Amino acid sequence: MFWLLHTLLSSVGKKVVMALTGLCFSGFLCAHLLGNLTLYGGKEMFNAYAGHLLSYGVLLNAVEFGMIALALGHVSFGLLLFVENLRARPIRYAVKKSAGGRTWSSAIMPYTGLYLLTFILIHVLTFRFADLSGQTVFDMVAATFASPYYIAFYLFSVIVAGLHVRHGLWSAFQTLGANHPKYFPLIRGASLLFGFFVSVGFASIPLFLHFA
Repeated sequence: MFWLLHTLLSSVGKKVVMALTGLCFSGFLCAHLLGNLTLYGGKEMFNAYAGHLLSYGVLLNAVEFGMIALALGHVSFGLLLFVENLRARPIRYAVKKSAGGRTWSSAIMPYTGLYLLTFILIHVLTFRFADLSGQTVFDMVAATFASPYYIAFYLFSVIVAGLHVRHGLWSAFQTLGANHPKYFPLIRGASLLFGFFVSVGFASIPLFLHFA
């Protein structure tokens, strides 16, 4: 037990936890987006999808608590790695370099991650715990996206999410050892497409509802 804890708390262990939890969230994002895209099928189709999810009851709650646990692990280990990196290099370079694969997108990952955590909390409070008395899930979503302020907040957030997962996805595969020069360029390309899919897919939903 102690060796496992020691391994998880090492720098390599933290990166592995970040990679695995990040891949889990990427899978969740994909499933969540595909479900939300049923909005394009109209009110009845989306309400049927939402009703099917809610019918799982306790199982749905278990999945939600599991995702919360993954989020806490991802954010906590990410912050620990960020602090360790700052302590290892307390004085910033006068000229930033991209040696070792460090890029602009990797540099802002801690900040986009914290922003997304804030967005997720607001998003969950807005939709998951909304009062549905006298209205359907579709009506509630449409009413929320009737606000141009929430649309602007949501659009900015999904763009940030796309940037975050674009870098995080290929970085996770690299951490787990899938960095062979023959196929890693394909992984980076697929990560770019996935980030684009996440941003455009989620962004299209409020725009469709608002202007339809």
